[in-house]
Amino acid sequence: MDPILQKGKIHTQLLRWFKKNGRDLPWRKTRDPYAIWVSEIMLQQTQVDTVIPYYQKFLKSFPTVHPLAKANLSKILKVWEGLGYYSRARNLHRASKIIVNHFQGKIPNNLRDLLSLPGIGRSTAGAILSFAYNREAPILDGNVKRVLSRLFAISGSKAKTERLLWGISEFLIPKGRSNPFNQALMDLGSMRCTPKDPQCPHCPLQNFCKGKASGDPERYPTKEPKKRIPHVNAISAVIQRDDKFLLNRRPPKGLLGGLWEFPNWKSEGRKNRRWLTNRIRNEMGVSVNVKELIGTFHQTFSHFKLTLQTYHCQAINRNEKGRWIPIKNLHLFPMSRIHRRIAQTLSKNPGKTA
Repeated sequence: MDPILQKGKIHTQLLRWFKKNGRDLPWRKTRDPYAIWVSEIMLQQTQVDTVIPYYQKFLKSFPTVHPLAKANLSKILKVWEGLGYYSRARNLHRASKIIVNHFQGKIPNNLRDLLSLPGIGRSTAGAILSFAYNREAPILDGNVKRVLSRLFAISGSKAKTERLLWGISEFLIPKGRSNPFNQALMDLGSMRCTPKDPQCPHCPLQNFCKGKASGDPERYPTKEPKKRIPHVNAISAVIQRDDKFLLNRRPPKGLLGGLWEFPNWKSEGRKNRRWLTNRIRNEMGVSVNVKELIGTFHQTFSHFKLTLQTYHCQAINRNEKGRWIPIKNLHLFPMSRIHRRIAQTLSKNPGKTA
């Protein structure tokens, strides 16, 4: 049974299933374009359960686009801390200023203007248009891509299939029902048409699915070969003067842009304490005594794994680089997870750094 010829039945079965089984998510209880925009940015590369508390906290801190546009980036990054992919927060901030200055504080309701904003691609724009404005706009996030690839048995590289899948996504939208239909596709991919062990017997589209008929739905979509993730070894210095510690702020662009951290350097090969002492003096402008190893910390990023050996260092003289922060205030500064763990270790064991 060709799903192309069963468009109406697909609508009926999927929407009926969604009405009974759709997820109860906070951003589905509003038609506010701003709140929907925030949720869609947070959901990029992040699981729903992780996003929910951050979404609620973010809207409490920045309930509309105007306070977001006026806010200091450091405050935004602090509210975002722990959610990862911090370029999303920076793009929200940049886009909010554009919305206030060029769109009278209103989230655009057309594809061209949405795509002109930082951080918004075609699928995010389609989600905003369909969920906030009920426009007949297609989406193609990971869940929808998997559902459509299996439903129509589409295989091949991303470059070969992307255009076809966009066309199918747009073709299937029922007139006037873009909002629930796109939500239903996303939920189907999350709840039934999962990457592994799809629940085909419980899928409302099983009678139309070419992937199920093939006997091997998991072959769709074609899996891209995984790239080897490099491992980076680095050394971090917790530099103390009295009850204050030296922090650096990362450049505003690039990985973890705008976050604060303890000074650190890549360590290709073995490095001794003299090397660390010289590095701190030359780059931070402060002479130190390297004392003990505080601990070894690990974090996996999207493109590499990091192991960070962290040493406690006592400052001998003052410096003009970085910023000295009292231990009681370390929690106020936005940090990546690995540096937050270092800060928490200091706070829990102040005696070791006295």
